[in-house]
Amino acid sequence: MSTRRYRPQRNWGARVLEYEYAGMRAVFLENEKLRVGVLADKGSDVIEFNYKPRDMDFVWLTAGGVRNPTSYLSTSHDDLATFLDYYPGGWQEIFPNGGAPSSHLGARFGQHGEVSNLPWDYEIVEDGERAVAVRFSVRTQKTPFRLEKTLRLRSGESGLCVEETLNNESEVPLHVMWGHHIALGCPFLEEGCKIRLPEGTIVVPHAEPIHPKGRRVKGDRSHAWPMAQGELGGTVDLSVLPERGTMSEMLYLKDLSEGWYEVENPKKRLTLRVEWDIGQMPYLWFWQEYGASGFYPWYGRHYNVGLEPFSSYPTNGIEEAVNNGTAMLVGARGKRPFSLRVRVLQSSKDGEGGGNG
Repeated sequence: MSTRRYRPQRNWGARVLEYEYAGMRAVFLENEKLRVGVLADKGSDVIEFNYKPRDMDFVWLTAGGVRNPTSYLSTSHDDLATFLDYYPGGWQEIFPNGGAPSSHLGARFGQHGEVSNLPWDYEIVEDGERAVAVRFSVRTQKTPFRLEKTLRLRSGESGLCVEETLNNESEVPLHVMWGHHIALGCPFLEEGCKIRLPEGTIVVPHAEPIHPKGRRVKGDRSHAWPMAQGELGGTVDLSVLPERGTMSEMLYLKDLSEGWYEVENPKKRLTLRVEWDIGQMPYLWFWQEYGASGFYPWYGRHYNVGLEPFSSYPTNGIEEAVNNGTAMLVGARGKRPFSLRVRVLQSSKDGEGGGNG
């Protein structure tokens, strides 16, 4: 809970607003340009990242929308449904298991681990019209970790800053997977949007196709971004989003020289730029769902991508990440810091991108 229940309120500059949203505690950080909504009672999920001058929300919400885990009983208690049946879209913290259900050191994890379904505590640590900041924290249930993150929004800026610390509260060095599951979709995302990444980025396909009809990108080799060899010949330009109905794909981007990406909508003259500490999260997962999946849980209803900074890969769970040497090792009583920034860039004319800074 906030430690400042009765505090001065204002409707200008930077401000923090506390609400009940679908029966859950929610915190909104807001200024003249951005409104960022965070579900404290479910994973600290970011369910709104709205650029106010254009009323443009960048994070995508599923057809099912936000559901309160305490008021909705899943009809199938399996390791996959524990995440997907409550998945609202948007932006989740993923820890300590990434992707498929997996076991490690006797603990069994469901899809995407623990913290995305846990309630988080929060405290308003800065509350002035020039800047606001909220610290969220959670302790995991199956593992001995405490995760803290501070979201900060400054007056007049169109960017959100995130500073985190991961604490191992045990006497045992432990492997983990840690990532940010950032999903973008309607109304910002559409066919023809462009993705920019640092030069030299390498594309690694998932071992198996995630769509029953196959894949676009040839799966038995790595590729240089953005032109990948096609599974059926030719090349695939991964930097331009394809037409609706294109097969789903799961790719991993590695060897990034810097931790940033940009997604531009040339028609709307808007770009989302994400920058992060590549030392802690050297991989970028590229999940693509273009409306061709006529099965659970999408049923052809969505056009979205996930561009997700991660400590490890692939999306097969912690056991495989340990075996392939990409799992993050946190020492006994050890700490890992992490920082991330997300900002909106607006072009002055058609076709002008946000730049690669």
